[in-house]
Order: sequence, then C-alpha cells, then structure tokens
Amino acid sequence: MREKKHICVAVLAHVDAGKTTLSEAMLYQSGSIRKIGRVDNQDAFLDNYALEWERGITIFSKQAEFQIGETEITLLDTPGHVDFSAEMERTLQVLDYAILIVSGADGVQGHTKTLWRLLKRYRIPTFLFINKMDQSGTDKEALLAEMKEQFSDGCVDFSKDEDGEYCDADIWENISVCDEKLLETYLEKEQVEEKEICRLIRERKLFPCFFGSALKLQGVTTLMESIDSYTEMPEYPDKFGAKVYKITRDNQGNRLTHMKITGGSLAVRQTLLDTEKVNQIRIYSGEKFKTVDEASAGNICAVTGLNQTYPGQGIGVEKESELPILEPVLNYELKLPEGVSPQTMLPKLRMLEEEEPELHIVWDETLQEIKIQMMGEVQIEILKRLVEERFGVEVEFGTGKIVYKETIADTVEGVGHFEPLRHYAEVHLLLEPGERGSGLVFDTDCSEDILDKNWQRLVLTHLEEKEHVGILTGSAITDMKITLVTGRAHNKHTEGGDFRQATYRAVRQGLMQAQSVLLEPYYEFRLEIPESVLGRAMTDMERMKAACNPPELISQTESRGAMALLTGRVPVAALGDYAKEVTAYSKGHGSLSCTLWGYEVCHNKEEVVEAIGYDPERDVANPTGSVFCAHGAGFVVEWDSVKDYMHMESVLKPKKKAEDADWVPRKMYMEQKPEEERWIGTEEIDSILNQTYNANRRAKNEAGRNNWKLKGRSGGSTASAVTRIYQPKVSKEEYLLVDGYNVIFAWEQLKELAAVNIDSARGKLLDILSNYQGIRGCHLIVVFDAYRVQGHKTEIFDYHNIHVVYTKEAETADAYIEKFAHENGQKYRVTVATSDGLEQIIIRGAGCLLLSARELEQEIAEKNRQLQQDYKESAPAGKSFLLDNLSAAAVEELQRIEEDQDDQKG
Repeated sequence: MREKKHICVAVLAHVDAGKTTLSEAMLYQSGSIRKIGRVDNQDAFLDNYALEWERGITIFSKQAEFQIGETEITLLDTPGHVDFSAEMERTLQVLDYAILIVSGADGVQGHTKTLWRLLKRYRIPTFLFINKMDQSGTDKEALLAEMKEQFSDGCVDFSKDEDGEYCDADIWENISVCDEKLLETYLEKEQVEEKEICRLIRERKLFPCFFGSALKLQGVTTLMESIDSYTEMPEYPDKFGAKVYKITRDNQGNRLTHMKITGGSLAVRQTLLDTEKVNQIRIYSGEKFKTVDEASAGNICAVTGLNQTYPGQGIGVEKESELPILEPVLNYELKLPEGVSPQTMLPKLRMLEEEEPELHIVWDETLQEIKIQMMGEVQIEILKRLVEERFGVEVEFGTGKIVYKETIADTVEGVGHFEPLRHYAEVHLLLEPGERGSGLVFDTDCSEDILDKNWQRLVLTHLEEKEHVGILTGSAITDMKITLVTGRAHNKHTEGGDFRQATYRAVRQGLMQAQSVLLEPYYEFRLEIPESVLGRAMTDMERMKAACNPPELISQTESRGAMALLTGRVPVAALGDYAKEVTAYSKGHGSLSCTLWGYEVCHNKEEVVEAIGYDPERDVANPTGSVFCAHGAGFVVEWDSVKDYMHMESVLKPKKKAEDADWVPRKMYMEQKPEEERWIGTEEIDSILNQTYNANRRAKNEAGRNNWKLKGRSGGSTASAVTRIYQPKVSKEEYLLVDGYNVIFAWEQLKELAAVNIDSARGKLLDILSNYQGIRGCHLIVVFDAYRVQGHKTEIFDYHNIHVVYTKEAETADAYIEKFAHENGQKYRVTVATSDGLEQIIIRGAGCLLLSARELEQEIAEKNRQLQQDYKESAPAGKSFLLDNLSAAAVEELQRIEEDQDDQKG
C-alpha cells in the first residue's frame, strides 16, 4: 500500500484548449463535484467570476482540493490568455507537477511552446494531455511526432484502451530509451519498475502523454491514475518557509495572502514578517473554504492578518528565492466620472495594485491625474469591472502609451547639496551604466571617517524609496549602478530630510551630465504563417525594426499547406495590433505569440522625445540644482554650476591646487562682513521662544544665531570654520501673536470651512497671515492648541514668512501666549490677536497691545484694499512709449544717430 502524499498540480494550456474543462472532469471523476460545469454554460466550478463567464476564459488562478487513491491533490487552474501570463508564471513557483494541455485539433500552438519553455525553466515535471481527440481530422501519430519534435523525445504515449491496456505496445521500451542506465536494466530484465518511472518524470526525462476528450471524459481516468502512481511528494526542510503567489480579498474585504508552505508548518497566531500574526488559515476549494489550525509543508493555503506580503515573496527559508515580477509595457490615463476626486480614488486603486503586481498605479502630481500601467487591453476590461464592483465607480481609459525607460552610456559623478538655513547635507554619487536588464543597483564606497555609517545607510534608503526619473522623457531610470562615494553632514544642523533632498538632487545632477539612453520594451515573437505569405511577413517585420532569425519550414498540412516559422524581437510600440493583420492576410491560418523580452535602445528616440516634450529643468518635483547658504539665506545653484560650489572634492578628477588662479574650490559666499553691519534672522525668534519657557530646547536649534556677524574666515568649507561674535539687537521690534483656533471660529469664512475640514481652515488662515505679514513687516507667530494630543511636545516651525507653534500636551494656546507676553512684553512691542475676554485682561496687564479677531480681520481687509489702491494710482495712465523711460543722454544719442542717417541719405 502506498504512503499518503500531498502534491500541488496546475493545469496549463493555450487559451481555449480545454483547460477548465479538464479541471472540471478531474473534479467530477474524483467525486468532488456532482456535475461537470462548462465555461460556456457559466456553471464551471472554478471559473466563478462573472467576466470569466462572459468572455469564456480563465482570468484568475483558482484552486480545488480532491483525492485520487492515496494522493491528495491541490489543483490550480491558471489563466491561458497571454495578458494574464504573469499570474500564471507566479503560480508555477508553487507547483510540484504540471499538466500541459495540447489541442488535438490545432496541434502545438505558439503560447503552448511558451508554456513549455517556462516549465523547463522552473524544472517542473510535466504530464501532457492531448484534448479534443473526439473531433474529426485529428491524427494521433502526427500529434505525437509533433510533440517529440517541438517538446522532447521523452514524450511517450501512456493512453489506455477500453480494456485498460496500453495503446502503445512498445511503451516500456520507449520509456527505457529516455535514460541510459534504465535502458541497460531493461535489456537485462525486460521490465521497468514504477519507481524508475517516477524518477524519470521527476527529472524531466519522461513526459507521459494522454490522448482523449475532457468534455466526454475520455482519457481522464487514465491521466488521474498515472498521477496517483507516478508522482512523489517532495522532501521539505524542518525550518519554516513559504512562497507567496497571490494576494486577493474576500467578499468582506479581508486581505488574503495565498502561499505554499515549503518547510516546517504554519500555525494560527504564529508571527510572520516582524510583528504581523496569522489570524486565520483557509484551505480553499472553488469559492468555499475550510479553516485549519495548522498548515504543514506542501499545503496551499490562504492566510489573513498579513498586510506586508506581496506576490512572488519568499518567507523564512524561501527569502532568497524571490523571482522578478514582469513589468507592464503600456500606460493608460484613468478617466474618472464627474464628482469623483482622484485623491479619493488613489488609495482604493492601491488595493488592486497589491493584488496584481503587474498593475502599476502612478500618480502624476503635476497634472493631478492617475496613470495605469498594465500588460494589455484585456486587463483594461477586467480592471473596469473590478473598480465598478468593488468601489461603485465607472471608469474609462485613454489611449495606451508605451512605458519607456532611461539609462546612461557613460560614468558620471552626481553632486547634491542641500543647505538652507539651519540645514546641511552634501552627497556625491557615482552613476555607472549597467548590463541590460540588470535594473538599479545601489552600493556605498565611502569611508566612515568621512561620512558616518548611519548617514550612509540613510542615503541608500533614499535611493531605494523613490522611482527616479530620467531627463529625456521623465521615464524611470534603470540598468545602472549608483554608488555613494563621499558626502558630508553637519554635527548640529543635519537632519534626515536633508540627506533625502541632497540624494535626490545628486541623482538628477548626475543624469544631467550623463549621456542618456532611451529604452523601449521589446517582445520576443513567434510568427507561424503559410509559406506563401512569408515574404509579406518578413517585409512587415523589417518595417517594424524587428530583429529576425532566419525563417524555418516547420510542417505541412492539407488544410494549411506548408507552414513557415519566423522568430525574433520587435519593439512593442511598432507591433501594435499586428496580430489582427496576420489573421487577415493569412486567412486565419497564421498565429502570432509574443512574450515580453525586456528593454533595448529605442528605435526612434528623437521622435519619442519630441512627442513627449519633457523639460527636466521645469520638473519642480525632481529639481536638478542644489541649495547653498550665504548670509543666513538659502539660494539655488543650477546643476551645471553645482561643482563650483560643492564642499567636497570630486572623485572623478584629480585634486587641483588651491593656488591655481583659474580654479576656485568653492564660491566665496562667506566673505567677511563690515564690522558695523548687523543682521537678524529667524533664529533670534527661536531664542526668544526658548527663553520664554524652554519650548524650543532641541540640539538642532541651539546652533549659532543668525544675528551674529562674521569676524574672520578660516580655510575650511563649513560654517563651523568661522569665528562669530554675538551683538544684541538694540532696536525694539514688533511681534504679533495670533490665537489660531480663536480666530478661525471668529471669522465666518474660516468657521464654515472648519466645519468641513479643520486642516483646510488652518491652511487658509496661515496663507492669509503670510500675506498680511508681508504688508505689515512684523514678526508674526500663530499659536494652535495641541494640549489634548497625548505625548505631544511643543512644535515650532516656519510657514513661509511666519512662525507656527503647536503647544505641548496639557498646555493651551492661551497659556503659551500669556507666558510669552509676560516674558517679552517690556522688551518688544507685542500685539496679541484674540477675542478671549479673560486672556485680553491678562495681556493688557503685561503691557501688550490687543486686537480682537474681528479687528484683525478688518485691518487685513483694509491693508489689502490700500495695497490695491496704491498699485492702481502708481500705474502709468494712458499709453507707454519706449522713449518715455529712457534717460536724456540715451535720447540725445538716438537723435544724433538719426541725423547722421539723414545726412548720408542726402
């Protein structure tokens, strides 16, 4: 008696070859279902999605559980359409065995060969079922010969007749010739043991073939018996491992992670992925499932409670075995119905992106649009239906555009510097071209003596967290190695966000210097056409800039005549709807199958770049320049001048001598200031607030004040290399403190806005006060309550030209303002804007001025009115002529020239 075993088997086939029909027949024969469903009757056990019924194809891979003898089988039904080949390929990762269906009526088709190559790549033992043999015109011998030619000489007929005898009288001899060692044994003993057949199938030397009709249950029983007899359960390690192949959601919205356990076991409440725990383990069969407390190695299960998983992921011992995900090649604009906000729709679409990794959701910040990247047109229909069913929104799609990529052809050093006031970071990156298809590789080759290890790790994190775009079309960059070679941080002023800005700018500055290369996606195609139209096909491929192999004559049939095979690579953009043309000019006898080959140099770069019209220097989301600091203020340096200002030496050129008069190591923007000059910046305000009640006691704000002046300058390149002397401000300055929430709920327009969105009301108030500060010219501080926020510390930051304070836990805005007034009312001219009666009394007692919320609103309106009136009065009346704005000397010179010209004519 055989030992009980559990294996995972998938059914794969070209579209319409009978894949779901065979799955239904196997379930019926095993007793798992009471009647055979059919896709065209919309009652198939596995194709239970409405669109699958309508289109008659499998769209999502599904599983069913049944048993044959002592063998428990998890059967996976995979999509056959080429647009869903990525989902099918992910399913291959979890298979023990596969059943590949060949249509007896059509023979070995293009996509069938693609599936065979994938099975060979993943080394999956395969059984072959030749379906539709009940149709007239099918030739068993010819089909077997074709499979031996197209697939392997190991294809052997395992079919049985009605009496249970093998149809092939020489079956044992044909099996033995698949392996030299077995052939020697067979010649001696004239028999083949079952375990030897198992070994040959496992080693992909033998491929049992079964001829029959799934619809009429012919040959299905023989196939199932052979699976029971000639399969073996893999050996699994004791340590836990799992492969994730799919993410879905159930009808209640629960996130399901579909995985195969490849080592140890998985139990409910077990911790995976840091802190996430397994809430439930489900074993699905069709739409139904049963829950179990533990899943052992070899089981396919769906797990709830995990939010960080993704298709293709390896967990535990499988962590290093993750496979790359096929990338989409077409880009579509998503058109939302009127009244639906893109910002609202974006997080919902992200849920679908989790489930389908080949579906990329891209948010265009500039155009405020959602772009969808996918594999083909069939996916559009699926996505439209999913969005309507899940979220009740009917969406449309624009015309599909090619997803281009960019790389570089030479090695450059990119420099990014970010140094606005009280911030500092500089990053040098080495950008090197990589092999085609290598993607992006990030590394560091920087001494920890120059840049601390923590900062280096942060730079690598910032490189990985974002999709960096090229400078030709704004497409994502790829196929290059980016290495951190040097950098600098400041002991007091550097924050994590500074290195983010410096890193992004270094990448962009490097790309601006480099010789950029535009890449486009290519298909690997296989075109089978009648020999009579081969010339037409080769002419078309030449027109489409395809790289073709020499044509081959592959077969000859009565119905189609001599058939030719043309293979090669062709740009996706050029191919378009060529499959429809093939069908037309070959009168239905030709077939075109394509698989994504990868990216290569674009065949019409200039045309594409001009059509897209991308300007890298106008891309505000990806700046090419850097920010440096002089006289307490930041200023932008364009990308082509950054290396004149950078603080660190370049790694690509030898260090030049400082005495070289033609070379300046950095711009002298820290020249000495006159001894009598005084200047003040925002840090003095932080000093005042710090003195108030230590609200801003943070290391990064305890650096030198802006109202210091330079006394001397050393040869160093950072701010710490200068000596500074503190001089207190003599003049009495004006401060306006605004009780933020008091004003918001006192002004009618802000009160109405706050009822809808308090964040919008806060932002509107800050914008109004920023404009008002520009007119009034005082130091303006807006204070908001955060006293109910548990654990909140006082937060102070600048919003354009004003200062914003969020109070700490258990402190109201009133208390903050009152303390500020008490401490600084005599030293500065302080005005407080509030309508709180008790607070007004306290403020008056501290010697400060008062404005009610209503008075502040009226004063702002009056200032705006006066500004508009002054502008109108200062605008010149009537027409404006060029000579009116010229100096007297310039007018005289023009008159002299005119006289000279007149004399010459005379």
